[in-house]
Amino acid sequence: MKKLILYSISLLLLVSCAKNKTPEGILDEDKMVELLVDIHMAEGLVSTFPIHYDSSKVLYPLFEKEIFEKHQVPDSVFRKSLEYYMRDARIMDRLYARTIDSLHVIEKSGNQ
Repeated sequence: MKKLILYSISLLLLVSCAKNKTPEGILDEDKMVELLVDIHMAEGLVSTFPIHYDSSKVLYPLFEKEIFEKHQVPDSVFRKSLEYYMRDARIMDRLYARTIDSLHVIEKSGNQ
């Protein structure tokens, strides 16, 4: 009986550990945060330009393309990863909490 309980607990632990792994083709959380920080920085920058909305819609994709090149991540992988993480609100909440924290650090370091 003890062996059965021990085996069951071991199996449960293995299954739960495997469940936390990011599937192949999906960016890990750290890389997603890096990309989200840069994307939000680019959005903020474009929004400060004294140009019309139509012009900013043309300009922003150029910034976005540079971000993906900087991180060596295709935009399709980013979008697929974003869709994957958006399936779980807790994960997205954690990702955006980290993104906001990083943006606050950048803001404070820029103000000093």
